[in-house]
Amino acid sequence: MTSAPLTLYNSLTRALEPFAPIDPAKGVRVYSCGPTVYSDPHLGNLRAYVFTDTLSRVLRWKGHALTHVINITDVGHLTSDADEGEDKMEAAAKKRGMSAWDISRHYADVFRRNLRDLNIRTPDHMPLATDYVAKMIDFAKGIADQHCYQLDSGLYFDSSTVPEYGKLSGGRDDAGEGRIESVEGKRHPQDFAIWRTTPPGETRQMEWDSPWGRGAPGWHLECSVMSAELLGLPFDIHTGGIDHREIHHVNEIAQNQAHCGCANSGAKIWMHNNFLVDRGGKMSKSKGGIATLDALVAKGVHPLAYRLMCLSAHYRSELEFSGENLMAALVRLKRMIKVIDVQLWREYEQSNEPVEHPSSFQPIPINQRVEADVTGVLARFDAAISSDLNTSKCLPIIEETLSDPTIDNRLRWHLLATMDEVLGLNLLVVRRSDLRVRPADAQVTEAEIEARLAQRKEARAAKDFARSDALRDELIGAGVEVMDGDPIGWDWKVEL
Repeated sequence: MTSAPLTLYNSLTRALEPFAPIDPAKGVRVYSCGPTVYSDPHLGNLRAYVFTDTLSRVLRWKGHALTHVINITDVGHLTSDADEGEDKMEAAAKKRGMSAWDISRHYADVFRRNLRDLNIRTPDHMPLATDYVAKMIDFAKGIADQHCYQLDSGLYFDSSTVPEYGKLSGGRDDAGEGRIESVEGKRHPQDFAIWRTTPPGETRQMEWDSPWGRGAPGWHLECSVMSAELLGLPFDIHTGGIDHREIHHVNEIAQNQAHCGCANSGAKIWMHNNFLVDRGGKMSKSKGGIATLDALVAKGVHPLAYRLMCLSAHYRSELEFSGENLMAALVRLKRMIKVIDVQLWREYEQSNEPVEHPSSFQPIPINQRVEADVTGVLARFDAAISSDLNTSKCLPIIEETLSDPTIDNRLRWHLLATMDEVLGLNLLVVRRSDLRVRPADAQVTEAEIEARLAQRKEARAAKDFARSDALRDELIGAGVEVMDGDPIGWDWKVEL
């Protein structure tokens, strides 16, 4: 099997481009914009990290060494993505009666837990913005004379001092949405804060001394500083949500250009995942009623069902969030796991002879794939994933591999382990019983469910169908869906 060339869509050039690392000796260097940790991440936020995890897995699948950074914004982000509103951390602290530092620590922990639940690999670095404030001040000092000006409210970047400002967003003009700000004294509407000075008579919980007064860094500054410090400039790939393409990443590029005194954007390739949308439009926290991963689990949905839902659409396509789509993903995952459960786990559990544990089937090393891929499965999978991470075309290949009777079973499990290195669904580890997540408001315990199911089985064996139906209705009323003929057992019914 000759590996297909990896092509990725570059938002900066608006084109698909063949990928090659800038410096193979350094491996591939990737920076992903992380969350602002002032509240629970919503599912739209988390789609970005399923995407970046897929990217990192594909790069490793291709044999590249990788350094991946996801930052955590624990200071500096205003309630507007530009220069208006309160600091999100300060606002959350006031609302909850907690310190801003406690708010950031709590929600950073929630974010890390959500990543683990979604089987998203821990990046090489997860820096906190507050640990880099001194370096942000040094960065700002280095560009202030030629690229910035000071107002009472802070230090501002003059966007006219760098070439092609706004190229990433498509060259939007001053009247573009979100560009016109009310900060008095700004030279151009798109100029942005490098440092926000605390107004006289006020005190922030998070503030530092600087040459421009006591205050806090602008949100855009942190990513330029941390990417340069941890990866060096230029690096290979910068990722984020499509909303970052319009303001945040545009301003990052401007800062990077000012810092290096060149036209370099900081990253060679800029990649953006599209929105998760509900029927009312883009999913965002400001709309209220936002679904979180913890809320889905409380409803009885396994986190990997959401991961599969994300993988079922191309990362650059909008993805509709609905109960129907989520349940379809859960059912699809259960069907795949059921085949493995019946054919592999049961063989392992019922065999009197030593057999391999399902999780012991390892991915086929890249240098052995040519000899191993007698079925052509890996070549087709590689071609799909190499075409700008087209996971939606990879999932049917997994399902075909599960059902193809011509594939030797041992080879089948090694093929699945290899492909799952990219998709991250834990197919040879998760069991279908693991997908039975008990809803937080369930009216019965698992022991009670098992007892009723045993009674129902006895009633059906005795052809007492009235008793069987009564027990089924009782279980349904308690939130349990009974699946007759299912050799694995029961599943929880989920209503979203």
